[in-house]
Amino acid sequence: MTRVVVPVRHPLSDRSRRTVEKALEVADEDGANLTVLHVNLYQNGHPITRTELKRAVESEFGRLNNVRYVVRSGFLVEETILDEIAAEAADIVVIGHKQASRWKRLVNRLVRDPDIESFLKHRLDCTVITVGG
Repeated sequence: MTRVVVPVRHPLSDRSRRTVEKALEVADEDGANLTVLHVNLYQNGHPITRTELKRAVESEFGRLNNVRYVVRSGFLVEETILDEIAAEAADIVVIGHKQASRWKRLVNRLVRDPDIESFLKHRLDCTVITVGG
């Protein structure tokens, strides 16, 4: 079955809401399972729980089927997201355009002139959908 991953902030920002909305559409169209991912940054000291993430998403979108809620901890959001994408063997990743910009900076340290969609497709074999502002 197809796996869609969508990283979000908590509390949900307007951008995160739009990104989740798009991920729900994509998952529905493909009959896919969806993973909603939040990264607790070690340095922020304000961790949220999986239950809090689920409540936040369901308060916006109602009770959702075929959705898994995951909270990971890390120092760098982008690296933690990439690790989760690989661990999930995600087929599709839905990210906001600001997240794409941060990934480009991260990938730029690794390769010259990065195209994040190509990089992720090549490294992780997944499709990246970027949701505009």
